[in-house]
Amino acid sequence: MIQMKKLFGVLFVAGLVAASAVANSEDDIKARLAPVGSTCMSGEACAAAPAPVAAAGPKSGKEVYSSFCTTCHSAGVMGAPKSGNSADWAPRIGKGIETLYTHAIGGFNAMPPRGMCAACSDDEIKGAVDYMVENSK
Repeated sequence: MIQMKKLFGVLFVAGLVAASAVANSEDDIKARLAPVGSTCMSGEACAAAPAPVAAAGPKSGKEVYSSFCTTCHSAGVMGAPKSGNSADWAPRIGKGIETLYTHAIGGFNAMPPRGMCAACSDDEIKGAVDYMVENSK
């Protein structure tokens, strides 16, 4: 009987210790329930944060290719000539660089105009074409 009381007492104390470790302060609970993000409306102090800096100049052909063209031209999606594959590019290069520029800017077959880079200038698109052609000869 005494051993049973001791066992009960030990278990009771262990339970209290465990419960106190699990118990959270009000601040802990508020922190867990706080929103993940916040919004900032025009006119509020937080709205005065500086805007991210835009790129200083035009993107290189490699940058345009890496950001937009690689999606289709690295895998040959929907018949796109694979970058680096001279067999895919030879017939296209044979039509002339101006034709490649026209197709890249205006779209051709399954390729959308500008390869989905609506913010790219004509020169940036031409740079991407030049980059792919140079790497596919």
